[in-house]
Amino acid sequence: MHRSLRYLITAMAATLCVAVAAHAGANPPPKYPSLPSETPAHFVPDHSSFGYTIEDVMIPMRDGVKLHTVIMIPKGAHDAPILMTRTPYNASSMVHYMQNAQLSGDEGVALQGYDNAVPVIVGGGYIRVIQDIRGKYGSQGDYVMNRPFRGPLNHTPVDESTDTWDTIDWLVKHVRQSNGKVGILGISYDGYEPLTALVNPHPALKVVVPMNPMVDGWMGDDWFHHGAFRQQNMPYVYEQEATRDNSAKWWSNYWDDYDLYMHYGSAGAMGKAYGMDQLGFWKKLTQHPAYDAFWREQAMDKILARQPLKVPVMLVDSLWDQEDIYGAIAVYKAIKPKDKNNDMVYLVMGPWHHGQEIGPANHLGAIRFGSDTGTYFMQHILAPFLAHYLKSDAPPNPVAPVTAFRTGANHWERLESWPSGCARGCSIQPTPLYLHAAGKASFQAPKRSESADTRYVSDPARPVPFRNRPIMPVGYSGDQTWPEWLVDDQRQFSGRTDVVTFETGVLDHDVTIAGEPEVHLVASTSGTDSDWVVKLIDVYPNQVAAEPQLGGYQLPISMDIFRGRYRSSYAHPHPIKANKPLLYRFALPTANHVFRKGHRIMVQVQSSWFPLYDRNPQTYVKNIFFARPADYVKATQRIYHTPGEASYIELPVVNRQ
Repeated sequence: MHRSLRYLITAMAATLCVAVAAHAGANPPPKYPSLPSETPAHFVPDHSSFGYTIEDVMIPMRDGVKLHTVIMIPKGAHDAPILMTRTPYNASSMVHYMQNAQLSGDEGVALQGYDNAVPVIVGGGYIRVIQDIRGKYGSQGDYVMNRPFRGPLNHTPVDESTDTWDTIDWLVKHVRQSNGKVGILGISYDGYEPLTALVNPHPALKVVVPMNPMVDGWMGDDWFHHGAFRQQNMPYVYEQEATRDNSAKWWSNYWDDYDLYMHYGSAGAMGKAYGMDQLGFWKKLTQHPAYDAFWREQAMDKILARQPLKVPVMLVDSLWDQEDIYGAIAVYKAIKPKDKNNDMVYLVMGPWHHGQEIGPANHLGAIRFGSDTGTYFMQHILAPFLAHYLKSDAPPNPVAPVTAFRTGANHWERLESWPSGCARGCSIQPTPLYLHAAGKASFQAPKRSESADTRYVSDPARPVPFRNRPIMPVGYSGDQTWPEWLVDDQRQFSGRTDVVTFETGVLDHDVTIAGEPEVHLVASTSGTDSDWVVKLIDVYPNQVAAEPQLGGYQLPISMDIFRGRYRSSYAHPHPIKANKPLLYRFALPTANHVFRKGHRIMVQVQSSWFPLYDRNPQTYVKNIFFARPADYVKATQRIYHTPGEASYIELPVVNRQ
């Protein structure tokens, strides 16, 4: 995702070069003497100094399609387990990071390799297998984003689970150095793939580790959150779908994404301007804005809830996952009831952004954790867990059913289940934090003497940015800070007139929460549709002796958005009755946090979160993707706080017995 006009110029120049080359091919120039090319016709890499032998193979699937697979076998290996990742992100490119680790003697240099927990892989002596999924990079076949399972949405004989089954079957028959045991791990899209392997799993599959997996694209992962479209992911759809090898690059002539998305107005208009109507998944997104069967039948938590539990699973969740914060916990809740002996479904929750668990992780943005939590995860959780299920000698499994990092207190906890609050002697007490008049918040219910509501005007022509401007695109390279936005200081928004703030007094004791805060917002709008953004925030004291830069910091603990048209039904949207107080109830992402004595608890409410989410026109239209400029209108929003119409956030407060 490139940010300046020069990339537009580059793209145009590249197109021109292609045209010139085509013309040159049709009309070759006169032949003149030339120097011989210094580039060999077929370059053969020399891996003799690499501690692995590398095999590139094309593994046949049951329908005849062959999938490109890279197999890295430690030299001298025998009776070794296989650790596999299936990816849409170019299997061959991941080899580079393994090589760097071996050649330098420093396993840590490979940590930039996305989805490569290299210290665990190299140190464990695993046979490493990385495969391009169907239709991407070196693999044959057609690409379908998160290919649905065979059934109403897929009438072919193949899906991701069958491709995984066929791959494992081939590996255990052809890789003679293996012990016949296979594990699958991955992050994000690559974390979705291990989940699909749990459907009719191959007998050789012994363990899966889905980290930050894509699970339900509508409810709270990549594409929508409670119906609000995550339009800053449009470049991902563009680059992922336009070509097999992601060579078509998104471009922009705006430095600030806020200006870029405002320029086009609606997501549908922007998609049309970029030629995205040619992309199959983009058309599906715009045709399915509600939670219809298209989304429900692909939701992995719902699919796995109907499947028998046959393979041990370690779900890895990041408490500040800026991309897939919903999925891991949703799957845990869906399959944990099947774990009758509490020894098949494991959960790890760390203080990370998306994928941070496989690298050094002693801080996220300005927030420090007092230790390297990523290295701890790899050394003390992931490595022994994989070894237990995959090594022939099966060393003991020391991992607790739940390993959870408690932010605020900054320590790990070993628990029997989630949410349980603590190892023993604790209970979770749902506790309302009420929103009062005059910007107050309290655990005491409102009284009749208070004013009825707090109001603000939401103007789509001036939407609230989701972070400080200029807003960079979704990305991880260079100076991009996309992974940090969920811990951004929220003070920059507190002073806006279209953001209302409710704050407790200074806490006289620690308040610990463990679980999903639940929003109970009684609100009205003068429009006929509205978004509601609710943020639960830890406000630091004005002075923090050990970290002065955190004085007054407003740290988000759990935040999300809800599209008002889905108040009654996610599948069937309805206009909102203007100026009528209505209850909006929805869960915020899971938290495991201590609001320390001397801090305050804050709640912010607003009606836009731009440009991460598309603007709600605040006039009910059939499909917001195609809202017209005239549909976008100002609206007066009211948050109610009377005894009969009290707004509150229900906190999962930990009580010690």
